[in-house]
Amino acid sequence: MNPGNIAYDRWGSGRPVILLHGLGDRRQSWRAVAPRLTGDYEVVAVDLPGFGESPAPDRSESYDVASLVRVVREFCELHGFERPHLAGNSLGGSIALELGVQGVAGSVTVFSPAGFSDRFARWGMRTAGLAANLAARVPLTVRERLADTPPARAAARRALRGDPASPGARTARFGVRELEPGGSYVRLVPRIADYDFTARPIPCPVTVAWGDRDRMLPPSGAGHAHRRIPGARMVSLIGAGHIPMADDPLAVSGHIRWTCRAGDRVLSPSRVRS
Repeated sequence: MNPGNIAYDRWGSGRPVILLHGLGDRRQSWRAVAPRLTGDYEVVAVDLPGFGESPAPDRSESYDVASLVRVVREFCELHGFERPHLAGNSLGGSIALELGVQGVAGSVTVFSPAGFSDRFARWGMRTAGLAANLAARVPLTVRERLADTPPARAAARRALRGDPASPGARTARFGVRELEPGGSYVRLVPRIADYDFTARPIPCPVTVAWGDRDRMLPPSGAGHAHRRIPGARMVSLIGAGHIPMADDPLAVSGHIRWTCRAGDRVLSPSRVRS
């Protein structure tokens, strides 16, 4: 995977904050959060390889959490982002934590990160992967029509949003365009289901936030995260689902900012006090 091929948006100035989306998502998922951070930071939202406008790796290349961690690190090096703050949701959260372990990050803020699921949740992910693999064999026009049916829309609202009845949840919809045989989502789901975050120290401030209505990666994962990440600040996002950037962008940006400020104090205490 070539870090130069990663698509991204960039706003503001200051110390960089890199925003990493979840599996099957894209950089636009942060559109309600990014403007709340640009007053103090340079904000960079990326499309992970295989999603949005970033090309997928070749079939011969490795494509898992470890390879995505490597290419995001190379992306930061390519653009001169030294000790950036990292924030990620789901898969993006796992990438941010692994980079934190490597000492790359100035701070890490994660929302429902993958890698802390129990056996039942892993079974659910594998089942979703099998379903996606089957759906990929259906013609795109048929998939699009099915995704727009009331039952499919209702399932998407329940799976992705904290309050399925909220006005903002009305536009929730499962993305089916990327469901192609051998496509990025189909390739990554079993890798994410098998991924487990190993307990190791992270030498920077860490916040782990979990939506109490997350139905994709249940909040029970927060307990595992608390045990495996010593010293992490643990937060429950009341009323939020698996994509809290859509449910509560104000709280999400607030927690990112809090962790960034803690990282700024560690990096340069005299500058922050002034």
